Amino acid sequence: MSKRTIYSVVAILIVIGIYGYEHFLKEEEKDEAVFEGTQVKTETNAYFLPSSTTGQVVHHDGYSLSYSETHEQAEWVAYELKKSHLSSTNHKRPYFEIDEAVKTGAAHWRNYKNSGYDRGHLCPAGDRRYTKQAHDETFLTSNISPQEHQFNSGIWNTLEQKVRYWASKYDGVFVITGGVLKEGLETIGEEQVSVPKQFYKVLIDANNGNPKMIAFLMPHQDSKKPLYEFVVSVDSIEKLTGIDFFPQLDDTIENKLEASSSYKGWSF
Repeated sequence: MSKRTIYSVVAILIVIGIYGYEHFLKEEEKDEAVFEGTQVKTETNAYFLPSSTTGQVVHHDGYSLSYSETHEQAEWVAYELKKSHLSSTNHKRPYFEIDEAVKTGAAHWRNYKNSGYDRGHLCPAGDRRYTKQAHDETFLTSNISPQEHQFNSGIWNTLEQKVRYWASKYDGVFVITGGVLKEGLETIGEEQVSVPKQFYKVLIDANNGNPKMIAFLMPHQDSKKPLYEFVVSVDSIEKLTGIDFFPQLDDTIENKLEASSSYKGWSF
């Protein structure tokens, strides 16, 4: 065998070795990010994470989610919005990227192209402006759902702004958001991303030893109604979705708070 051939073989082996090592690191990183259980290595408050009906929970630095492969989106996205997180910094809007931490494969952003629907954030970029990394992390495809533009920029945006107001007023709230996913929904794109007919948002303020909850259920259409007209009980959203939102709360407290559709104590 000539020296040139030997050098070529060695070079190929080195390239293969480097590629294999990088692939190993990526898989290891994915394994760390995706798991079932209670351990969370992010700042998200695991105490308030909902149950997962899909068995695929992913933890990012700024939020956690339960991914539904059937509907190619998260059934819920959960995060803590502290007063210290609120910022008016305007970061440059990045491109959407596929969430590599979703083991079953997150939907591609191209499913939304020419669909007539916005790539609607579940954890809003506006809630994660405190660093560029936290902001850009909201542009993963696991964090979006098809939303009509007038809904996304209208009543839904109004609710997101109100959540930021409450985070400031109550020194932080824990937020859970998603679309109501069920069989028979309209889909978009080659991967058949489901288009929810309703979206929900559930909040808990547990900072002062006297926790309170509020939940919203909105039809997927724009509306001029005041926000309080969309307030429902957490129990009603649990029945729609099959999700147990606060399984770690004491049962007595959980049952009382989740049964109520009152918005008393929440400043509108």
